[in-house]
Amino acid sequence: MLARTSSSKPRPDTYHRRALFISFLLLGWMLLVAARLVNLQIYQHEELSDRARKQQQHAVETSARRGEVLDRQGRELARSVDTESFFADLSVDIPDLEGTAECLAETLNLDRNALRDRLLEARNSNKKFVWLARRLNDDDAARLNALNIDWVHSRKEPKRYYPNDSLAAHVLGFVGLDEIGLGGVEQYYNERIRGEAGRLHSEEDARHQAFESYEIQPHPGQTVVLTIDQTIQYRTEQALQSAMELTHARSASAIVLDPRTGEILALANAPTFNPNNLQTATAETRTNQALQNVYEPGSTFKVVAYSAALEKDLVKPEDQINCQMGQITVAGRVVHDGHPFGVLTVANALAQSSNVAAIKLGMLVGNESMYDYMTRLGFGSRTGIDLPGETGGILRPLTRWQASSIGSIAIGQEVGVTPLQMATAYGALANDGVRVAPHLVREIRSPAGAVLFQAAPEQRRVLRAETATALRGMLEGVTLRGTAKKAQLNGYTAAGKTGTAQKIDPRTRTYSKTKYIGSFVGFAPVNNPAVVIIVVIDEPAGAYHGGDVAAPVFREIAEQILPDLNVLPDTEVAPSPDLVAQATVKPAATRAAQTNEPTTEERHATLPRVMLRDSPEMREVVYAAATRRGALMPDLRGQSVRDVARLCAQLGLQLEAHGDGRALRQRPDPGIEIASGELVRVEFERRN
Repeated sequence: MLARTSSSKPRPDTYHRRALFISFLLLGWMLLVAARLVNLQIYQHEELSDRARKQQQHAVETSARRGEVLDRQGRELARSVDTESFFADLSVDIPDLEGTAECLAETLNLDRNALRDRLLEARNSNKKFVWLARRLNDDDAARLNALNIDWVHSRKEPKRYYPNDSLAAHVLGFVGLDEIGLGGVEQYYNERIRGEAGRLHSEEDARHQAFESYEIQPHPGQTVVLTIDQTIQYRTEQALQSAMELTHARSASAIVLDPRTGEILALANAPTFNPNNLQTATAETRTNQALQNVYEPGSTFKVVAYSAALEKDLVKPEDQINCQMGQITVAGRVVHDGHPFGVLTVANALAQSSNVAAIKLGMLVGNESMYDYMTRLGFGSRTGIDLPGETGGILRPLTRWQASSIGSIAIGQEVGVTPLQMATAYGALANDGVRVAPHLVREIRSPAGAVLFQAAPEQRRVLRAETATALRGMLEGVTLRGTAKKAQLNGYTAAGKTGTAQKIDPRTRTYSKTKYIGSFVGFAPVNNPAVVIIVVIDEPAGAYHGGDVAAPVFREIAEQILPDLNVLPDTEVAPSPDLVAQATVKPAATRAAQTNEPTTEERHATLPRVMLRDSPEMREVVYAAATRRGALMPDLRGQSVRDVARLCAQLGLQLEAHGDGRALRQRPDPGIEIASGELVRVEFERRN
């Protein structure tokens, strides 16, 4: 009995094994838990934290206000305005999502199926925020607010606005829906103009109830001040549009450049577009032809051969050159002049645009020097203008020149240039041989107004001052007695060169017999040029020579902008009586009837710093420089109410008109200094 009792008790080693088993089991469980914790807290920490934040926190990016774009006078060219953007909050229960989506689509003029599918997809993927419409106008926003839908909310967002519509569109560019610049200055300086976006953060509990929110405010963008002058840009665009209507051309470009600073005062293309209404703009109208249109320049390129020959002291302007009655053979290729010329001086050969003379000078200079001077003047490479999309033109290396290439290149063939390259090259001639890199931005300011950047363009001497002076005199001869008589200015000396180039027919790969590019590039006044202006007319219908289609546009632009720039006239008598009013002319009515030209009064309306004095026998035009107060009061007597109102508006004067008919008396009197905003009283009277 005792033996059985003692044998039924567990032995000590059994307890020990059980304890060890349980201990190992607990230890293993603890190790597994620890490993899991390590995995969660260390290896999956970022992922889980991110998931928790997504469940508990929501953030909405808020757009920063883009910086302003101003012209050189501080006038707004682009700014941002507040608009309403609407979004859907899908964190709440929506009883009739499909029906409400249909109502929203009808109000917003959207595709109902697309909107419904987008909302359903967002809800199924647990998204809680969906944009419905961005940057609506006031009318659309009011209609959407009137629906009073609980889960539709709105936020203020800035929208880019261009107060002058299409003015300088190719310079300014445009922005997309996400406020990113997609063209022009808006794209080139996007990082500076855009600013830093803000964020609206909110935290929710398990029931999706917001219990805390905070916002990181956006930082507005920087202000960009352009070299563009709004008035000069407007006048340039108007002149270009008039040329398009007159010539029925495919497109046209014009650039106004200050040769001393490299500042672009105006850059225009036609046709153009309205960045406020991009839906109507095509890819062709958005193309900046002034930077991207590569064309054979024709005779405007002849200044390269003349520059090289003068710079190397191979010829002088008064030297004589045999133009061989308008024919020369180069490596088996026969080249003709437009008219047969015999022996001419070098200066007259340029004035008459002789191909033979230009080829002879090119051959005298040689291939290597011609190539050197082309690159000196900037051909074959980008100018570095602060706009996107610029092309470098076409200039083949010397190793790819053929035996006849020197004959083609000397007269502007076998090369491709852009209008901007050509304007910059002539800028070097106008600036005593110093080439200044063209640019469009004067300075960039912080939102507080501090100047962060100022333009310091590269300057490089490419010709001796003596060479540039000689060329300016020769190019003046082009306007006085050569192919550019229609570029003569009223009151100012002018110089430049015409170009007429055949386009390549893409089907035959030969020169077209019907498609041309007419161009003119020049500067004024001759002795101290204030502006370089290039005009390029692509595929004009009818007349196509540069002297006929482009030179008159140069004249129209220059005559309007030189007074605006306070440039003093440097000639008392207009050089060409059949183009512009003379200092002393026949009575206005008689001359208008004989020539079908605008009367002196009509021309006067476009020249704010011109004073007209009446006399019984003649009408005298007296050019008066701008004074420190602005201008001189013009003589308004004898003009209609409409003409007086137009002139006062151009001068920025306030008109107080009494009566009707023709102006009889005025205050201030003619010739008195006036300032912008001054009150002008004019009495009108009807005469039998």
